[in-house]
Amino acid sequence: MAQPATNQQPFLIAEIGINHNGDIDLAKKMIDAAADAGFDAVKFQKRTINIVYTAEYLASERESPWGTTQREQKEGLEFGQDEYEQIDAHCRALGIQWTASCWDLESIDFLRAFDPPFHKIASPMLGHEPLVRATAADGRKTYISTGMSTLEEIDAVVGIFRDAGCPFELMHCNSTYPMAVEEANLLCIPALRERFDCPVGYSGHETSLVTVCIAAVALGAASIERHITLDRTMYGSDQAASIETKSLRSFTQAIRAIPSALGDGQKVIAEAEMEARTKLRQDVKA
Repeated sequence: MAQPATNQQPFLIAEIGINHNGDIDLAKKMIDAAADAGFDAVKFQKRTINIVYTAEYLASERESPWGTTQREQKEGLEFGQDEYEQIDAHCRALGIQWTASCWDLESIDFLRAFDPPFHKIASPMLGHEPLVRATAADGRKTYISTGMSTLEEIDAVVGIFRDAGCPFELMHCNSTYPMAVEEANLLCIPALRERFDCPVGYSGHETSLVTVCIAAVALGAASIERHITLDRTMYGSDQAASIETKSLRSFTQAIRAIPSALGDGQKVIAEAEMEARTKLRQDVKA
Protein backbone atom coordinates (compact mmCIF):
# COMPACT_ATOMS: atom_id res chain seq x y z
CA MET A 1 0.00 0.00 0.00
CA ALA A 2 1.40 3.39 -1.01
CA GLN A 3 2.42 5.85 1.66
CA PRO A 4 0.03 8.81 1.86
CA ALA A 5 1.13 12.41 1.60
CA THR A 6 1.73 13.99 4.99
CA ASN A 7 1.86 17.50 6.36
CA GLN A 8 5.22 16.97 8.06
CA GLN A 9 8.02 19.45 7.47
CA PRO A 10 10.03 18.56 4.34
CA PHE A 11 13.78 17.98 4.59
CA LEU A 12 15.43 20.99 2.91
CA ILE A 13 18.67 20.54 0.96
CA ALA A 14 20.61 23.54 -0.35
CA GLU A 15 22.48 22.34 -3.43
CA ILE A 16 25.73 24.31 -3.62
CA GLY A 17 27.06 21.87 -6.19
CA ILE A 18 29.86 23.61 -8.06
CA ASN A 19 28.41 27.11 -7.70
CA HIS A 20 31.37 27.91 -5.43
CA ASN A 21 33.54 28.11 -8.58
CA GLY A 22 36.42 26.43 -6.82
CA ASP A 23 36.61 29.06 -4.04
CA ILE A 24 36.30 27.65 -0.51
CA ASP A 25 35.46 31.07 0.91
CA LEU A 26 32.47 31.36 -1.44
CA ALA A 27 31.40 27.87 -0.41
CA LYS A 28 31.53 28.82 3.27
CA LYS A 29 29.44 31.92 2.62
CA MET A 30 26.76 29.75 1.00
CA ILE A 31 26.89 27.27 3.87
CA ASP A 32 26.47 30.18 6.31
CA ALA A 33 23.45 31.49 4.41
CA ALA A 34 21.81 28.05 4.17
CA ALA A 35 22.29 27.39 7.87
CA ASP A 36 21.00 30.84 8.80
CA ALA A 37 17.91 30.36 6.61
CA GLY A 38 17.04 27.04 8.25
CA PHE A 39 18.03 24.46 5.64
CA ASP A 40 18.67 20.98 7.00
CA ALA A 41 21.65 20.21 4.77
CA VAL A 42 23.95 21.51 2.06
CA LYS A 43 25.19 19.39 -0.82
CA PHE A 44 28.19 19.49 -3.13
CA GLN A 45 29.29 17.46 -6.17
CA LYS A 46 32.37 15.23 -6.23
CA ARG A 47 34.10 13.96 -9.35
CA THR A 48 37.40 12.24 -10.07
CA ILE A 49 38.17 14.17 -13.24
CA ASN A 50 40.28 11.53 -14.98
CA ILE A 51 37.65 8.85 -14.36
CA VAL A 52 34.48 10.75 -15.24
CA TYR A 53 35.86 12.31 -18.44
CA THR A 54 37.96 10.94 -21.28
CA ALA A 55 41.41 12.32 -22.02
CA GLU A 56 40.18 13.47 -25.42
CA TYR A 57 37.30 15.40 -23.86
CA LEU A 58 39.54 16.99 -21.23
CA ALA A 59 41.95 18.17 -23.92
CA SER A 60 39.18 19.82 -25.96
CA GLU A 61 38.69 23.56 -26.00
CA ARG A 62 36.64 25.45 -23.44
CA GLU A 63 37.06 29.04 -22.37
CA SER A 64 36.75 29.55 -18.63
CA PRO A 65 38.24 31.63 -15.83
CA TRP A 66 40.85 28.87 -15.37
CA GLY A 67 42.08 28.45 -18.94
CA THR A 68 41.16 27.29 -22.41
CA THR A 69 40.55 23.53 -22.03
CA GLN A 70 37.88 21.34 -20.48
CA ARG A 71 40.51 19.95 -18.08
CA GLU A 72 41.37 23.38 -16.74
CA GLN A 73 37.70 24.20 -16.26
CA LYS A 74 36.87 20.92 -14.52
CA GLU A 75 39.92 21.02 -12.27
CA GLY A 76 39.23 24.67 -11.42
CA LEU A 77 35.79 23.73 -10.13
CA GLU A 78 36.79 20.61 -8.17
CA PHE A 79 37.42 20.60 -4.43
CA GLY A 80 39.92 18.18 -2.90
CA GLN A 81 40.82 16.82 0.53
CA ASP A 82 41.74 20.14 2.13
CA GLU A 83 38.58 21.93 0.98
CA TYR A 84 36.30 19.10 2.11
CA GLU A 85 37.98 18.99 5.50
CA GLN A 86 37.18 22.69 5.82
CA ILE A 87 33.60 22.09 4.67
CA ASP A 88 33.19 19.30 7.20
CA ALA A 89 34.51 21.43 10.07
CA HIS A 90 32.45 24.45 9.02
CA CYS A 91 29.20 22.49 8.78
CA ARG A 92 29.80 20.76 12.10
CA ALA A 93 30.38 24.14 13.77
CA LEU A 94 27.09 25.44 12.34
CA GLY A 95 25.12 22.27 13.06
CA ILE A 96 24.09 21.70 9.44
CA GLN A 97 24.43 18.38 7.61
CA TRP A 98 26.42 18.05 4.39
CA THR A 99 27.05 15.51 1.67
CA ALA A 100 28.04 15.38 -1.99
CA SER A 101 26.59 13.63 -5.01
CA CYS A 102 29.33 11.36 -6.38
CA TRP A 103 29.94 10.78 -10.06
CA ASP A 104 32.36 7.84 -9.80
CA LEU A 105 33.31 4.99 -7.47
CA GLU A 106 36.50 6.64 -6.25
CA SER A 107 34.49 9.67 -5.15
CA ILE A 108 32.18 7.44 -3.09
CA ASP A 109 35.22 6.11 -1.23
CA PHE A 110 36.45 9.68 -0.76
CA LEU A 111 33.12 10.84 0.65
CA ARG A 112 32.66 7.82 2.90
CA ALA A 113 35.71 8.89 4.91
CA PHE A 114 33.71 11.90 6.11
CA ASP A 115 30.83 9.70 7.33
CA PRO A 116 28.07 11.64 5.53
CA PRO A 117 24.55 11.41 7.01
CA PHE A 118 23.09 10.50 3.62
CA HIS A 119 23.96 9.98 -0.03
CA LYS A 120 22.50 11.64 -3.11
CA ILE A 121 22.43 10.10 -6.58
CA ALA A 122 22.14 12.76 -9.28
CA SER A 123 19.80 12.16 -12.22
CA PRO A 124 22.61 11.62 -14.78
CA MET A 125 24.00 8.75 -12.70
CA LEU A 126 20.92 6.50 -12.58
CA GLY A 127 22.30 4.56 -15.54
CA HIS A 128 25.69 3.98 -13.85
CA GLU A 129 24.89 0.59 -12.31
CA PRO A 130 28.22 0.09 -10.49
CA LEU A 131 27.79 3.50 -8.84
CA VAL A 132 24.17 2.77 -7.91
CA ARG A 133 25.13 -0.61 -6.43
CA ALA A 134 28.06 0.82 -4.47
CA THR A 135 25.85 3.57 -3.05
CA ALA A 136 23.16 1.10 -2.01
CA ALA A 137 25.77 -1.24 -0.50
CA ASP A 138 26.95 1.55 1.80
CA GLY A 139 23.57 1.38 3.55
CA ARG A 140 23.01 5.09 4.19
CA LYS A 141 19.73 6.74 3.33
CA THR A 142 19.96 7.90 -0.26
CA TYR A 143 18.04 10.59 -2.12
CA ILE A 144 17.61 9.54 -5.76
CA SER A 145 16.81 12.17 -8.38
CA THR A 146 14.75 10.83 -11.27
CA GLY A 147 15.27 13.42 -14.03
CA MET A 148 15.86 12.10 -17.56
CA SER A 149 14.74 8.61 -16.50
CA THR A 150 11.91 6.31 -17.55
CA LEU A 151 9.77 4.44 -15.03
CA GLU A 152 11.47 1.21 -16.06
CA GLU A 153 14.90 2.72 -15.37
CA ILE A 154 13.69 3.89 -11.96
CA ASP A 155 12.30 0.38 -11.35
CA ALA A 156 15.80 -1.03 -11.81
CA VAL A 157 17.40 1.43 -9.37
CA VAL A 158 14.69 0.92 -6.75
CA GLY A 159 15.17 -2.84 -7.09
CA ILE A 160 18.89 -2.48 -6.35
CA PHE A 161 18.21 -0.45 -3.22
CA ARG A 162 15.50 -2.80 -1.98
CA ASP A 163 17.71 -5.85 -2.58
CA ALA A 164 20.47 -4.14 -0.57
CA GLY A 165 18.07 -3.18 2.25
CA CYS A 166 19.18 0.42 1.89
CA PRO A 167 16.69 3.19 2.81
CA PHE A 168 15.98 5.62 -0.02
CA GLU A 169 13.76 8.45 -1.15
CA LEU A 170 13.00 9.25 -4.77
CA MET A 171 13.05 12.88 -5.88
CA HIS A 172 10.92 14.00 -8.79
CA CYS A 173 13.05 16.13 -11.08
CA ASN A 174 13.05 17.73 -14.53
CA SER A 175 16.67 17.99 -15.67
CA THR A 176 16.51 21.24 -17.60
CA TYR A 177 18.54 24.25 -16.44
CA PRO A 178 16.66 26.43 -15.88
CA MET A 179 13.29 24.67 -15.95
CA ALA A 180 10.14 26.41 -17.14
CA VAL A 181 7.37 26.30 -14.51
CA GLU A 182 4.96 24.62 -16.92
CA GLU A 183 7.41 21.72 -17.27
CA ALA A 184 7.42 20.85 -13.56
CA ASN A 185 4.82 18.05 -13.89
CA LEU A 186 4.43 17.90 -10.12
CA LEU A 187 1.68 15.29 -10.26
CA CYS A 188 4.56 12.85 -10.71
CA ILE A 189 5.14 13.21 -6.94
CA PRO A 190 1.99 11.32 -5.89
CA ALA A 191 2.31 9.06 -8.95
CA LEU A 192 5.85 7.97 -7.97
CA ARG A 193 4.77 7.57 -4.35
CA GLU A 194 1.93 5.28 -5.44
CA ARG A 195 4.04 3.21 -7.83
CA PHE A 196 7.08 2.71 -5.62
CA ASP A 197 5.49 2.86 -2.15
CA CYS A 198 8.18 5.18 -0.82
CA PRO A 199 8.66 8.82 0.16
CA VAL A 200 9.09 11.18 -2.79
CA GLY A 201 10.72 14.60 -2.74
CA TYR A 202 11.31 17.30 -5.33
CA SER A 203 14.57 18.58 -6.80
CA GLY A 204 13.97 21.81 -8.70
CA HIS A 205 15.86 23.88 -11.25
CA GLU A 206 13.28 26.58 -11.92
CA THR A 207 14.02 30.31 -11.84
CA SER A 208 10.97 31.13 -9.71
CA LEU A 209 11.74 31.49 -6.01
CA VAL A 210 9.13 29.34 -4.33
CA THR A 211 5.94 28.80 -6.37
CA VAL A 212 6.74 25.32 -7.68
CA CYS A 213 8.20 24.15 -4.37
CA ILE A 214 5.09 25.26 -2.45
CA ALA A 215 2.96 23.17 -4.81
CA ALA A 216 5.36 20.24 -4.40
CA VAL A 217 5.04 20.35 -0.61
CA ALA A 218 1.25 20.59 -0.90
CA LEU A 219 1.38 17.40 -2.99
CA GLY A 220 3.31 15.64 -0.25
CA ALA A 221 6.98 16.15 -1.19
CA ALA A 222 9.02 14.74 1.70
CA SER A 223 12.10 16.75 0.75
CA ILE A 224 12.97 19.79 -1.32
CA GLU A 225 16.32 20.41 -2.99
CA ARG A 226 17.20 23.70 -4.65
CA HIS A 227 20.46 25.03 -6.06
CA ILE A 228 21.73 28.12 -4.26
CA THR A 229 24.21 30.82 -5.26
CA LEU A 230 25.61 34.10 -4.05
CA ASP A 231 24.81 35.74 -7.39
CA ARG A 232 22.95 34.28 -10.37
CA THR A 233 25.13 36.26 -12.77
CA MET A 234 28.30 34.45 -11.64
CA TYR A 235 30.13 32.07 -13.97
CA GLY A 236 28.60 28.60 -14.10
CA SER A 237 25.94 26.53 -15.83
CA ASP A 238 23.83 26.09 -12.67
CA GLN A 239 23.76 29.70 -11.50
CA ALA A 240 20.66 30.79 -13.45
CA ALA A 241 18.61 27.94 -11.95
CA SER A 242 19.64 28.80 -8.38
CA ILE A 243 18.20 30.84 -5.51
CA GLU A 244 20.40 33.71 -4.39
CA THR A 245 21.45 33.57 -0.75
CA LYS A 246 19.74 36.88 -0.03
CA SER A 247 16.41 35.17 -0.74
CA LEU A 248 16.95 31.92 1.18
CA ARG A 249 15.21 33.02 4.36
CA SER A 250 12.09 34.03 2.39
CA PHE A 251 12.20 30.65 0.67
CA THR A 252 12.40 28.58 3.85
CA GLN A 253 9.79 30.66 5.65
CA ALA A 254 7.32 30.06 2.82
CA ILE A 255 8.07 26.32 2.65
CA ARG A 256 7.93 25.84 6.43
CA ALA A 257 4.48 27.46 6.57
CA ILE A 258 2.86 24.97 4.18
CA PRO A 259 2.40 21.94 6.49
CA SER A 260 0.58 24.05 9.08
CA ALA A 261 -1.59 25.56 6.37
CA LEU A 262 -2.54 22.10 5.11
CA GLY A 263 -3.93 21.14 8.52
CA ASP A 264 -5.37 17.70 9.22
CA GLY A 265 -8.24 17.66 6.73
CA GLN A 266 -10.92 17.35 9.42
CA LYS A 267 -13.86 19.71 8.83
CA VAL A 268 -14.58 21.30 12.21
CA ILE A 269 -15.48 24.79 13.37
CA ALA A 270 -12.20 26.38 14.41
CA GLU A 271 -12.14 28.07 17.79
CA ALA A 272 -11.24 31.34 16.10
CA GLU A 273 -14.41 31.04 13.96
CA MET A 274 -16.79 30.89 16.89
CA GLU A 275 -16.93 34.65 17.46
CA ALA A 276 -17.75 35.21 13.80
CA ARG A 277 -20.35 32.43 13.91
CA THR A 278 -22.02 34.00 16.92
CA LYS A 279 -22.24 37.36 15.15
CA LEU A 280 -22.97 36.30 11.58
CA ARG A 281 -24.47 32.82 11.45
CA GLN A 282 -28.13 32.78 10.40
CA ASP A 283 -30.07 29.59 11.09
CA VAL A 284 -33.44 29.95 9.40
CA LYS A 285 -35.66 26.91 9.06
CA ALA A 286 -37.99 26.59 6.09
